[in-house]
Amino acid sequence: MHAEASLYQRRRRPRGDELDGIPWLALLLPAERERAVDELRVGDAQAGDYVCRVGRPVTYWFGVVEGLLKMSSDSADGQTMTFTGVPPGGWFGEGTALKREVYRYNIQALRRSVVAGIPVDTFHWLLDHSIGFNRFVMNQLNERLGQFIAAREIDRMNTPELRVARNLASLFNPVLYPGVGEVLRITQQELAYLVGLSRQRVNEALAALQARELIRVEYGGLRVLNLAGLRSSEF
Repeated sequence: MHAEASLYQRRRRPRGDELDGIPWLALLLPAERERAVDELRVGDAQAGDYVCRVGRPVTYWFGVVEGLLKMSSDSADGQTMTFTGVPPGGWFGEGTALKREVYRYNIQALRRSVVAGIPVDTFHWLLDHSIGFNRFVMNQLNERLGQFIAAREIDRMNTPELRVARNLASLFNPVLYPGVGEVLRITQQELAYLVGLSRQRVNEALAALQARELIRVEYGGLRVLNLAGLRSSEF
């Protein structure tokens, strides 16, 4: 049985607190919100579960209520390229949903996560009827473009501190990931998966960023102290 099928079978209606973690619901008019909530489903993903896989047709538009996902693809020689992490509050795949295409990337849970989704037909209905939803999706697409341009630049960076700083800056993006706030719940091993470095190199990079007072390493996560510094500092 495929991991996606088991996650699909575990889908359920969201609880009230889980609805509170979906940022675009507050932008809808009452009738729009009623339909969206009626169609929303959440799934409890285990570490390693795939939410989306390359080549599969889009059926839902997904977001993270709790946990951490990674977006990646595999090259012809078997190498995995990680594009970004998706922390709480992040919704992804709007471009694929808009064009009703197959996925060109994998989305996988790095830890136990709560993933929400609305059917792609409901996604298009909201686009046709809701100005607030349209603005949200437009902002998502604009921010996503900047994110992937930055990701291409990060791929060419050889300095571990710089790679970690830029990746952390992308995870703290308040538009794409409003559920993160000032503290990102992430382990050094999870960050190593996203950055493409060893855990030891990530640990050394985090120590350097903390010494520069850009972040503070806390129990179970990282607190950003200077987001602009993470985006602009050179090392």
